Amino acid sequence: MATCLAALAQVNPVVGDLQHNAAVIRTRAAEAARAGAGLVIFPELAISGYPPEDLVLKKHFVSDCMQRVHLLAKQLPPELTVIVGTPWAKSAGEPVYNAAAVISRGRVAGVYFKIALPNYGVFDEKRVFSAGERPLLVEIEGATRVGVHICEDSWLPDSPAISLLAAAQPDVVMNLSGSPYHRGKFLERQRIIGRTAAKLGCPIFYVNIVGGQDELVFDGASFAVAPDFSIMARARQFREEMLYLPLPEPRKPVAPPAPGVDRVAVRVGSTGCRSLPEVRTAPLLEDLEEIYEALKLGVSDYTDKNGFEKVIVALSGGIDSSLVASIACDALGRGRVVGITMPSAVTSSETLKDAHLLSQRLGIPLYEIPIGPLFEAYVGLLKPRWPDRTPDKTEENLQARIRGNIIMALSNKFGWLVLSTGNKSELATGYCTLYGDMVGGFAVIKDVPKMLVYDLARWRNRHGEVIPETVIKRPPSAELRPGQKDTESLPPYELLDAVLELYVEKDARAEEIILQGYEPEMVKRIIDMVDRNEYKRRQAPPGVKITPKAFGRDRRMPITNRYRTTE
Repeated sequence: MATCLAALAQVNPVVGDLQHNAAVIRTRAAEAARAGAGLVIFPELAISGYPPEDLVLKKHFVSDCMQRVHLLAKQLPPELTVIVGTPWAKSAGEPVYNAAAVISRGRVAGVYFKIALPNYGVFDEKRVFSAGERPLLVEIEGATRVGVHICEDSWLPDSPAISLLAAAQPDVVMNLSGSPYHRGKFLERQRIIGRTAAKLGCPIFYVNIVGGQDELVFDGASFAVAPDFSIMARARQFREEMLYLPLPEPRKPVAPPAPGVDRVAVRVGSTGCRSLPEVRTAPLLEDLEEIYEALKLGVSDYTDKNGFEKVIVALSGGIDSSLVASIACDALGRGRVVGITMPSAVTSSETLKDAHLLSQRLGIPLYEIPIGPLFEAYVGLLKPRWPDRTPDKTEENLQARIRGNIIMALSNKFGWLVLSTGNKSELATGYCTLYGDMVGGFAVIKDVPKMLVYDLARWRNRHGEVIPETVIKRPPSAELRPGQKDTESLPPYELLDAVLELYVEKDARAEEIILQGYEPEMVKRIIDMVDRNEYKRRQAPPGVKITPKAFGRDRRMPITNRYRTTE
């Protein structure tokens, strides 16, 4: 048999849009056929989109996915063998599996059921899927033996998914993946998948989804890794593309059939015998660029997949809103971004000037709506109800809530998506106003700690200065009372972010953090703020996950909760 070319199709499916996803698969399969591929691999649950969550519990949804696969089989180039991820049930009323359908010569020739179901962090697969039990070998022309894995199957060294497939002695393993991004995730994948390749004694071709889905961003970066941990090829991050590699030669001698292994025999047409295209290894983005690209993709896909034409950002003249507006313009184009500034009696001339300067540099319109008259009207109505009370946080929060009402009114009137601008440090400690600055449809930087906000702003300016330097240098302030500074309510951000990383992301106890040299009372105060503000986080809009443990899908704590690690 001539060398068979495999194509890894790094695509961006839309959850629930079966017709669109099937069309993408048809287009990419046809492209692969023209390039001379004989085998095309699509990511995990490419038919349904990933993650489909409780859509899988709807029996008609699963049935529609399966019907779409059978229809697709008749529409694909007959010379191709295509492996595509989809929900699957053996028959009506039977358990539903996270599956890989093997399509060959106009029909579904075999189906593999994912064995290792992740149930941690952002993953809830045991809630909706049943686990498979048998490995699958796809035998091409009776020679090359292709093992099939789905994402987690290749991650756990002691998993039956690995040990059972190892006994079948595949020549190569195709892993259909839906692996979400967080900072530094690719190197983690490379290490884990390389370890599995070494254990199986064969290369692993790993095809990953790319795109945004609610809080999750998938970075693509599909790759092939050899048993010696070396990278054989890699696709770009955060882009749809095809990655082509020749299949390895069959093992000599060919191993006898292993018991308990499902087998599918397929043939590839003449397209598998053409000259091979160049095998590419795309470079990895550096750290800050990688994060910025993840945030851009999260914004663009959430906006586009939910049908919004424009977004609106409240520009305070501060660092957070400046970064969010910059990301939005880079993600969507300046013509789809609107700014609004809502000064009050305590808004400084410097921050107001910077909000206007930022909008000019970005090339976006900026509405200016002062909130002073509305604030005075609110206070005039409410003051008779508390005649003996001095001004406090109530009046401060009123300003934020007035701004929230205004921006949501514009959202309702024009159908614009509100991008909220709170960062992870604020959300962790509750340094934000419920129904005020927290309002919005999408929280772009909700998983970005404050110090990282500054790093990203400086990185963005190195590639074309848009954020005024005064914004970066000015001490942060909510500007809800005269002379207010964040440090009056919070520890310095460099200390706050370090403690939050230990407590939130690494789940360290108070005494463990204190032993690292942090002041005990500060540690206890920060932990208390985190624990007391779960109710706010539960009501925050979704936003892009970029750390290993984000609030929401990753970290799910009870609101009513008296357990304290500080006691």
